[in-house]
Amino acid sequence: MRIISGKYKAKKLKTLKTNDTRPTSDKVRGSIFSMLGEIDGAVLDLFGGTGSLSVEALSRGAESAMIIDGADDAVRLIRENTSFVEEELEIYRNDFRRALKAMAKRDKSFDLIFLDPPYRKKLVDQSLHKIKELKLLNPNGRIVVETSKDEKVNIEGFTCVKEHTYGTIKVQLLIEDKE
Repeated sequence: MRIISGKYKAKKLKTLKTNDTRPTSDKVRGSIFSMLGEIDGAVLDLFGGTGSLSVEALSRGAESAMIIDGADDAVRLIRENTSFVEEELEIYRNDFRRALKAMAKRDKSFDLIFLDPPYRKKLVDQSLHKIKELKLLNPNGRIVVETSKDEKVNIEGFTCVKEHTYGTIKVQLLIEDKE
């Protein structure tokens, strides 16, 4: 796996040798960033895995990133995969619910949020609900959701502006509904 474009183009990233983490392929990651276009501001990667989505965003112009993952081995890998990053970067091992609450207490908000949790566990629904409730998405912010293609996601409070399927993977680009 490698960084596709930008400042860190061609940097190689490691992956875990377990089935617990499912890294976004170079092809899908490239498609996600084509969908997104210009990248800037603060990024949150709520289910960090390898950190590849955040590193790609930083490589393409994001100013800072926060990566959260609940697994010790994933956090170790993320630290290794981001050792060369020059931008502001925070990495935490935490349950996503507690992490979101902690961000709200710190008045954190984000311009781009990646949600790529384990499939079919309704974690996207829970995450979207908390992100909206805690006001963690900046105005004009975007959320990228990656799920299995047959997974139903409740996007109440958000609008899907783009959706693509790549084999067994579905990627949605969401914006928050204005109240």
